[in-house]
Amino acid sequence: MGKLYDELSRDIEIKHSMHACMDCGTCTAICAAAEFYDYSPREVMDITQSRDDDRIRELISSDKIWYCGQCLSCKQRCPRGNNPGGVILALRRLSEKTGLFAESEKGRQQLIAKRLFGDNMLNRGYTLLATNPIPSHFPELGEDWEYYHKHMKEMRQWWGVPMDLENSPGCHRMIPEKDMEELRAIYKATGAVDLMNKVEEGMAKKLGGKEEVEKFWKSYQENVDSRLYKIKDKKGGESK
Repeated sequence: MGKLYDELSRDIEIKHSMHACMDCGTCTAICAAAEFYDYSPREVMDITQSRDDDRIRELISSDKIWYCGQCLSCKQRCPRGNNPGGVILALRRLSEKTGLFAESEKGRQQLIAKRLFGDNMLNRGYTLLATNPIPSHFPELGEDWEYYHKHMKEMRQWWGVPMDLENSPGCHRMIPEKDMEELRAIYKATGAVDLMNKVEEGMAKKLGGKEEVEKFWKSYQENVDSRLYKIKDKKGGESK
């Protein structure tokens, strides 16, 4: 055992999710993500229970731990009661705590999730505000959303839904500040805020500072594709 496994073994998800995996492959056979990606829950379980720090480091530095969609079909089918999806959650947390998430493309996308959903949640109480989805970023929403986004102010006035979100229904409603303070306290007590900060810190370390992190973020906002940002190596060239 090594330091990475020791840290991983303290995660509550590991205690509940990994028992006595016999490497039968049922989880991989039922896995939806395995149909589309180079991904195998069985491999994840095998690496984790090997307790080999080198293998665990390689795993949490890769895209693989981010392919899981958390459907938990694996948990339902496992004859030993294991939960590979839960193990994945523990591995993701370890990846963020150590900064190794920033070594993979899918891992670096956690900054996007943190700023789009995490910051929205802490600032307004919603993961996605009704005013946020830009049509060019969400073409699947179609022409109706494009029209609404363009004429949002007049349409909301017609509906009686004010633009300032005060006293509005559903996802237009302003959450009272007292309730927001309680929500932030929960996020802080559970360690979510610390993990969100780790994502910012890990990206700054990988990209070479906060300025580069903002360039990465701007590149995503303009192109809706984080892959277009080219990471520089220590000599100033582009990393492969």
